[in-house]
Amino acid sequence: MGDPTSTVVVGVDIGTTSTKAVAYDTDGRQLAAHSVGYPLDEPHPGYAEQDPALILDAVVDSVRAVVAELAEPIAGLSFSTAMHSLIGLDAYGTPLTPSVTWADSRASAQAERLRAAPSGLALHRRTGTPVHPMAPLPKLVWYAEQEPKLFERVAHWVGIKDYVLLRLTEALVIDHSVASASGLLDIHQLAWDPEALGIAGITEEQLPQLVPTTTVLPGLTAEAAAATGLPAATPIVVGAGDGPLANLGLGAVKPGVVACSIGTSGAMRVAVERPAVDPLGGVFCYALTTDRWVVGGAINNGGIVLQWAGDALAPELGEHAEVELLDLAAQAPVGSGGLIMLPYLLSERAPHWSALPRGAYVGLTHGHRREHLVRAALEGVCQQLALVLSSVRAAGNEVREIRASGGFARSPLWRQMLADALGLPVRFPAGHEGSSFGAALLGMQALGLIGSIEVAADLVRIDETVHPDPGSAATYAALLPLFSELYDALVPTFASLRRLAPSLPPEPPPTAPPM
Repeated sequence: MGDPTSTVVVGVDIGTTSTKAVAYDTDGRQLAAHSVGYPLDEPHPGYAEQDPALILDAVVDSVRAVVAELAEPIAGLSFSTAMHSLIGLDAYGTPLTPSVTWADSRASAQAERLRAAPSGLALHRRTGTPVHPMAPLPKLVWYAEQEPKLFERVAHWVGIKDYVLLRLTEALVIDHSVASASGLLDIHQLAWDPEALGIAGITEEQLPQLVPTTTVLPGLTAEAAAATGLPAATPIVVGAGDGPLANLGLGAVKPGVVACSIGTSGAMRVAVERPAVDPLGGVFCYALTTDRWVVGGAINNGGIVLQWAGDALAPELGEHAEVELLDLAAQAPVGSGGLIMLPYLLSERAPHWSALPRGAYVGLTHGHRREHLVRAALEGVCQQLALVLSSVRAAGNEVREIRASGGFARSPLWRQMLADALGLPVRFPAGHEGSSFGAALLGMQALGLIGSIEVAADLVRIDETVHPDPGSAATYAALLPLFSELYDALVPTFASLRRLAPSLPPEPPPTAPPM
């Protein structure tokens, strides 16, 4: 077993572009950290995949580096993972496919077809996962239709964390959190959904064993122990998805406390005690523990919009010109002089969950200058998060507090803009590594080192609270219905552009892949 006197747990966060291992003690102090990056491959338009072997190596290398840095033994490892990945394995556990990530949109046609079917909304509400190309369910349908011979050879369909745990411990398991983001789990029964399996064309036997997120696996294989520098009997906590664990890492574990993050993409989630989806299917519902779930939505377009604005509107500023761009945006008034931007540069997820939309500026006049265009782009990101917040409330959730994190939080302008667009005070915690800290806390509970994950609310220190400006908040509240209506008005145009795409010159590639 792990050292019974140790209070140190290593949270291992398997992210989209890197894996980070961070050691914490039960007081929430970070003791050591190491990250290893890997590429996100885009061999064809719409593809976003990775080599599972590189990610496994990154996990081993990051853990080994942290273990070597620590002056004391550890009590165990606990895992976080990017959600929605899909890998096909043969009967020996060897990958037959890459790891197809959440950012992969090749199954757009399958997702739109399933979403439009009479059972589409019911499937979403039963599984908690929007019918969207990010999810494993449409990806499985894509494989069945586009790669039928490969599809027939697959013995097991797994996610990236499932694969890593299989290689480290020889246990083929999937936690309730990751499973709840697959589109294949009945979240009300915590069992595989027969209708979803039928649509996917797979059997329950082709999926890993379902286990709670606090499940402790007995230890590492001899090979994994040697590679990581850990004793073979080190307890391994299965862990959960990075979204729910980010809530935990921010201390947003009690009902009414919303976690908001804006990195390259963005998300908004609130912890609840029972699974639920709003009537219109605007939010997801993913498991954290047996009595904690998170309801919310992710958006594709966060900081990537600011990067695009720099490349497209102010290229002379060069790379890493975020400060200059934000200074430019600050020259424009709140509401950007009536200019609205739909920031759907990488399509969009919540609350509409469609791969169709594209970005658009509406309301452009002769008087607008690039400072208005840059500001409207940032306002569009915040307005999109305001729509997600409306869907969170529509699912029956009270919102009392918002805690925010991510790269955007370095900007006073963007902090204030978010508070104004949401119409609520926004609290900014001191910099914990959200998902890895959440994984460590979950591991501590599983190993009996803390009584409950609710201690997270006390361990996370708030650095600053930004209150909305009443005048600015009123402007954004008046513009939000227009922002929302524009999506519905432009859906036919988005669909026509999709139909015309094969006959048009190819669109330029993105300046950087989504993260």
